[in-house]
Amino acid sequence: MAEKRDYYEVLGVSRSASATEIKKAYRKLALQYHPDKNPGDKEAEEKFKEAAEAYDVLSNDDKRRRYDQYGHAGVGGGAGGFGGGMSMEDIFSHFGDIFGNFGGFGGFSGFGGGGGRARRVNRGSNLRVKVKLTLEEIATGVEKKIKVKKYVACSHCHGSGAKDGTSYTTCSTCNGSGQVTRVQNTILGQMQTTSTCPACEGEGKIIKEKCSHCNGEGVQLSEEVIQLNIPAGVAEGMQLSLSGQGNAARRGGINGDLIVLIEEQEHLQLVRDGNDLLYNVFVSFPEAVLGDSAEIPTLEGKVKVKVEPGTQPGKILRLRGKGLPDVNGYGKGDLLVKVNVWIPKTLSKEDKKIVEKLKDYEVFRPGKTDNKTGFFKKVKDFFE
Repeated sequence: MAEKRDYYEVLGVSRSASATEIKKAYRKLALQYHPDKNPGDKEAEEKFKEAAEAYDVLSNDDKRRRYDQYGHAGVGGGAGGFGGGMSMEDIFSHFGDIFGNFGGFGGFSGFGGGGGRARRVNRGSNLRVKVKLTLEEIATGVEKKIKVKKYVACSHCHGSGAKDGTSYTTCSTCNGSGQVTRVQNTILGQMQTTSTCPACEGEGKIIKEKCSHCNGEGVQLSEEVIQLNIPAGVAEGMQLSLSGQGNAARRGGINGDLIVLIEEQEHLQLVRDGNDLLYNVFVSFPEAVLGDSAEIPTLEGKVKVKVEPGTQPGKILRLRGKGLPDVNGYGKGDLLVKVNVWIPKTLSKEDKKIVEKLKDYEVFRPGKTDNKTGFFKKVKDFFE
């Protein structure tokens, strides 16, 4: 599968472009690659869809923010993205108002009549689900199966809304156009307005006899298991979009989308900071003075790190590549280990005597450790 182009590059606008500039750029491309203008041209059709996908994201403030932050993965790129998963009908039902009748293009051949405004197409509502992931799952990416309640096409009428053996009839009010035009006389002269047909609700047809199971709606409530392919490196609050996996539309329209909201499950030992992971390790005073090794948890298992002699409290040890992968594939973060020296709160009498002896050694006082060789020898002798 070819890598998706940058959406700003697709529309030929800068990353700081205004909503008006983005709409103008999309309209220009959509008219240039319109299927009525390029019949049978597959390349033009793909560019038409690509421009629609870019506009779908960049014209929406929330989607544009996620795209600017996370790239294609932030708006479901590669997981049922808009342009790849939706048909021409989907695009015209979303953005048909942008074309208007400019240059003779409104709908396209086979959908509401070439050269005219397309009939209204029902669209199902979007579904939102939350998916909680562990850091281990985020590190590698994961497949999840979730059960959702949603509207699906009626199994009796197959989504048509019509009773078995019956069919539709052309709406007599709008003559199948889905719209009605009214001419009113005003002080400024005659004014013409076009609106959705109230008789057929913009569909251009009326059911002769409704399906008794769905009352002519063409949908029924059901449960469905959906498989999610969640990429590695996602973050709390990120949303992924699965095109066409939402609620079914009334009477054979376009399904809505499934919006997946990512939640992170708190790790017992590690804390996430962007793509880096943070961990606090505690060592004893003798271990910090003489040096030792410490066991550190990672997402792949436990590892041992060396604590150098004379390690000071607050020192950061960096384990490169032990963090989380970038959602756009730009490498991995690190695991940052902060060394803390454990100071006991309560001491036995024997313990206190030992600590009291330490006070008598100048070597344990700040600024008295210039001779490191002599310092470590004295410390070693003391603890032995």
